[in-house]
Amino acid sequence: MVLTGIDTPPEELEELGFRKINEGNVKEGLKAILKAAKGYEERGNKEDAARLYKYLGYVLVKRVGVEKARPSLLKSAYLYIDLIEREIAKPDVDIDALDSYCSNVLEIFMLLNDSKLLKKYAAEFASIYEDLGDSYAENNEIKLAIRAYESAFRYYRTIGDEENYRRMAEKLITLYGQLAEELLSKNLVGEAADAFYELAKYTRVIFGYDIHYIEMMDTAARNYEKASKLAYSSGDLDGTTSYLVKAQYAYMLARNFNRMKLIGLNTARMLYQVVSVHRSQGNNDMTAEKLMELAEALVGIGKVKEGLESYKEALNVRSNLPFKVRIRLAFLKKYAAEKTSAETLDEMEVVEFHMKKGNFPRALDVANKALHNKEEMEKVLKAITEAEGYY
Repeated sequence: MVLTGIDTPPEELEELGFRKINEGNVKEGLKAILKAAKGYEERGNKEDAARLYKYLGYVLVKRVGVEKARPSLLKSAYLYIDLIEREIAKPDVDIDALDSYCSNVLEIFMLLNDSKLLKKYAAEFASIYEDLGDSYAENNEIKLAIRAYESAFRYYRTIGDEENYRRMAEKLITLYGQLAEELLSKNLVGEAADAFYELAKYTRVIFGYDIHYIEMMDTAARNYEKASKLAYSSGDLDGTTSYLVKAQYAYMLARNFNRMKLIGLNTARMLYQVVSVHRSQGNNDMTAEKLMELAEALVGIGKVKEGLESYKEALNVRSNLPFKVRIRLAFLKKYAAEKTSAETLDEMEVVEFHMKKGNFPRALDVANKALHNKEEMEKVLKAITEAEGYY
């Protein structure tokens, strides 16, 4: 039984609820969390209320099914919609907060399998982001305009609005082109390479997986390679290897397999040394990061077993969700390039979109589904999960 006074603050109810759940008393814990959600809502704290109603809904989905969870999930979704309306009414929109609210709404409607509401709100959100992008572009805030247009592109694509998502792609091609030129003029070669990489994606939307895409991805690869040389000349081996792994995969997507393999072999040799240095210094974070890059480099050149061993070792040093997304993304890129699969590139780009937004649980879900839907990748997915063990 949850013993709380009538005026118990929602923060205390939330803490009590999660403590009860962790102790195994799920029923009483959920009751306390429901009271906390109502308390937050009555106080006008819609964000915390929406968060807890969503949590309740997800727990109920697992325990008793979607229909029983529907009221809590819908409550959460509409609170997030209220938050969206409040955010876009501000003179200066917090685009990070807006991203979070919109993502939560669509995630809930996807879970409820409500295609009507999903399409309705995806279209509304696309329009909101397009208007934001136009405003940022007019003020020459290129990076913010890109962020807004990318969200508009993704939401238009979600509802299959080809005319509008192609229009967003054209705007993004222009802006990424401007950004790349600006970065190159400042000798920020690595950042320019990132811009060319993104530019290639939207070029493919217009022209398909053809010479236009390949040339742009090759440009990204050559700039990553140049950035690695600049990092090396300044004694930055960490930067050198990070740029080389990016170059390796950009060459792969450009289908320049000979250059990709050469860079991959050299990068792997270098990374073995870099890992040893960080390990000897007791730098666990960088040891894990470089083991992850080593896994990516090895997978790229077809040394899957060794790559997964390095991946497992990285998780042993520091387990995190981004690593789990990255290893799956490496295999998706390899499959897309080798099969010239536009469908897999689409899936890969959705994963990268969610990664850029910091939504790694969603990115992982998309990556898992993409691998699971390919017969040749079933064994790979099994090997990945075996490497992860309990991590």
